[in-house]
Amino acid sequence: MSLYTLALFTHILGAIGVFVGVGMWLFGALGWRLAQRVEQARLIAGLVTLAGNLAVGSILLLIIAGLYMALTTWGLEVPWLDVATGSFLLLAPFGVFLIDRRVKAIAAQSRAEPDGPLSMAFAARLTDPVMSLALRVYFAVLLGIVFLMTTKPLQWAVALLAIGIALALGVLASLPLFVRKHARVSSK
Repeated sequence: MSLYTLALFTHILGAIGVFVGVGMWLFGALGWRLAQRVEQARLIAGLVTLAGNLAVGSILLLIIAGLYMALTTWGLEVPWLDVATGSFLLLAPFGVFLIDRRVKAIAAQSRAEPDGPLSMAFAARLTDPVMSLALRVYFAVLLGIVFLMTTKPLQWAVALLAIGIALALGVLASLPLFVRKHARVSSK
């Protein structure tokens, strides 16, 4: 067994962990949309916080193993690898500023709120369409990166198009959230 094989295993293990963590974030956001009581939101917040820790740990595995494979096998000037790496690096601030801050705010508010039905302000925070957009885009771009890693296109245009399509699909998947939010605001 070579170091490359171990790095590949570690890289795939990291990718699985990232997808499990982001998947838990997505299901947590759905759970928050359905929550009617503070206790429900608090329980989901605990799970979503754990998911964030899993995702961060998995990202570290992914980066370490990916860098090793890139430096020892592929080099740093391969279009699919450059686009995948750039996309992955752009996800970091996206996750930190659009997702993690909102998750932490919800978790803190869920601990501070008294048990019982959700207040209007807390319910609004739980159904934040920006967080849902960010989660869907994050997930879709991750899928785009997996596409690049499995197909390894050597043309810049193909690699960029793949990520562009993934980004567009993430945004399109979020449109119903904004339409519903707008419809609720309009009906009041």
